[in-house]
Amino acid sequence: MTLATIAPAVPWGDALGQDDAVDILRRAAADPGLLAHSWLLTGPPGSGRSTLALAFAAALIAEGEHDVATMKQVLARSHPDLTMLTTEGVIITIKQAREIVERSYYAPSLGRYRVIVVEDADRMAERTSNVLLKALEEPPAQTIWVLCAPSEADLLPTIRSRVRTLRLRELEVDDVARLLVARTGADPVVAEQAARHAQRHIGMAQRLATDEESRTRREQTMRDVLGLRGIGRVVDVASGIVQAASDDAQALTAERDETERADLLRTVGLSDGAKVPPAVRSQLKELKDNQERRAKRSVRDGLDRVLTDMQSLFRDIVLLQLGRDVDLVNVEYIDEMRQVAQARPATHTITVLDHLAETRAALGQNVQPALALESLLITVVTGRRP
Repeated sequence: MTLATIAPAVPWGDALGQDDAVDILRRAAADPGLLAHSWLLTGPPGSGRSTLALAFAAALIAEGEHDVATMKQVLARSHPDLTMLTTEGVIITIKQAREIVERSYYAPSLGRYRVIVVEDADRMAERTSNVLLKALEEPPAQTIWVLCAPSEADLLPTIRSRVRTLRLRELEVDDVARLLVARTGADPVVAEQAARHAQRHIGMAQRLATDEESRTRREQTMRDVLGLRGIGRVVDVASGIVQAASDDAQALTAERDETERADLLRTVGLSDGAKVPPAVRSQLKELKDNQERRAKRSVRDGLDRVLTDMQSLFRDIVLLQLGRDVDLVNVEYIDEMRQVAQARPATHTITVLDHLAETRAALGQNVQPALALESLLITVVTGRRP
């Protein structure tokens, strides 16, 4: 697989390594006889589900492959016939689901189709999923639904039975690294390391390749975990991980929050610092509430990334304990990992990996992050569940 195999034309140029899926969607967009009205794109986080969904939407809405201007407008998420439900909160709410269902019944205003894209459809609770059922089963003739999720199992059977599923392939580290070099101009060595540390997650790899602070935070966390020898430092290390996730979330959301507030004030004819009339205060409050939900999810996602990094670390240690030193994610810490591998039995490391998986699931249920991490780190030190 090389970068040359990416579909070269707008809108498919960023659909890295998904040639089979691109071919199916490209033909479906061009031939109504091949076009299902409800689709599900599945693949691991960072495999490009949302990118491919957006490219499909662009091909559907445009009048043909010559209509590049319309495609670019869709790719910029600014076309009136595109609705993108992005998950700013921890879950997709019933209110959000009802709003997009209502919009799905509008006729296209400019393009051939109205397209509804639901990112992270796995974040819908059962009641929320039920809101979509009828719309997915009997959509208007010119409405296309595209859901994105890690796997079919993440959605209710009643949803799965109403969609056509495309499974995206898992990317290779070299594929992602080449894309980073082409897209960001990153140094090839930095790009390869970022792609490997991100475990081929395109979005996270791009962040690591372009943001030195993100790389520094990851390195500090890995070294803290590798250097943990006694339970006396557990509270400090857990606190540091939570703080690092919060700092990462703040870096991601602060500038966007301020831009959104300024845009809203400008839309209603107010300058920053001007007195806000009562009629606008409710809009500002709604914006603030949305931003707080996004911040909460961003911190949770940051913690999940830390735990994913820790999983890669302890998988590497297990490989070393089994006598393998190839295909390691964290080769930069090979000496430290060997020390841990030699000092502990493989059963210790496997217990840690089991607890890591449970901690990731628990954080999805809104447990206290610090307490969950402290419990996990005690297992890291002792090899036993507290």
